[in-house]
Amino acid sequence: MKLNFILTVAAIVAISFAGATTTKAKTTLEIVKERGHLRCQVGPASPGFYNLDAKGEWYGSDVSVCQAVAAAIFGSKKKLEIQSVSSQVRFTALANGESDMLSRTATWTLLRDTQLGLDFTAVNFYDGQGFMVPKDSGITSAMDLKGATVCVLTGTTTELNLADFSRANNLNIKPVTFEDSNVRNDTYLQGGCDALTNDKSGLASNKAAFPNPGDHTVLPETISKEPLAPAVRQGDAQWFDIVKWTVYTLINAEEHGITKANVDKMRSTSTNASVRRMLGVEGNLNEGLGLSKDWAYNIIKEVGNYGEIYEAYMGGGKLGIGIGRSGSANDLWTRGGLMYSPPFR
Repeated sequence: MKLNFILTVAAIVAISFAGATTTKAKTTLEIVKERGHLRCQVGPASPGFYNLDAKGEWYGSDVSVCQAVAAAIFGSKKKLEIQSVSSQVRFTALANGESDMLSRTATWTLLRDTQLGLDFTAVNFYDGQGFMVPKDSGITSAMDLKGATVCVLTGTTTELNLADFSRANNLNIKPVTFEDSNVRNDTYLQGGCDALTNDKSGLASNKAAFPNPGDHTVLPETISKEPLAPAVRQGDAQWFDIVKWTVYTLINAEEHGITKANVDKMRSTSTNASVRRMLGVEGNLNEGLGLSKDWAYNIIKEVGNYGEIYEAYMGGGKLGIGIGRSGSANDLWTRGGLMYSPPFR
């Protein structure tokens, strides 16, 4: 009896001690709020997606997604730290907690989504890989690249796709690999490679930054599917939902004609139930996200809708790189594209 009593007391003490020393891990949202700003990862400066202005401020379509998430949490897009990270360490930096999220032309693939400790959220740009060559090279098709040297970033799906394309078509393409996109571009411009390969949006971005863009041409073939999407660490469903539904807010706002300029009027006068739910006028859609009722309103007020962002940075805006949207995969589903948001209800 005495031994049983001692064992019982020891068990109670052990349980009490474990309860006292075990603390619940903080969620990403809690960490971000306590820090006071969002850490969002992009790549080295690239026109269209993420670039620096004369004051050293970041802008671009992927930067806008970062700003939108900051606005959803804090009500201000400025509560944000942009981290420019190389392709080689981008996923490691996200997985180990250095970044809260990634928004940087990263292709959503099965391996990346299941083996790197990451979750991709919602596609914000549909892309495909292509080739760029000097206009005076005489090359008019990717099938003309037999035996050619091609500049490519290492550690990317672009490098893997190039190898697959070469092997499938018996082209014996010789990849020239780089860790830095600027070095890759300089090597191509200096004649160190016969062609440069990248996502086609990336080629448009590269070309726009060249000294003489008209001296280069993008070949017609698209050799891969490249759905680009923000990503987060696995294991935090709430944070995954926040980033995912931030992208959907941008798309849904465009579908309903809600812009940065008219969002106040739409919130006060719209009778559309979906609009009223999204803007927090009625319902409680914010509760599962752990955000304020005006989280979606803040996104649109701070950065606009998907179409506004696209035109400004990817399309014909002053800072755009001239990629047409009409009828493309990046147009709204109501206009023949693939941009589509689940219902706000």
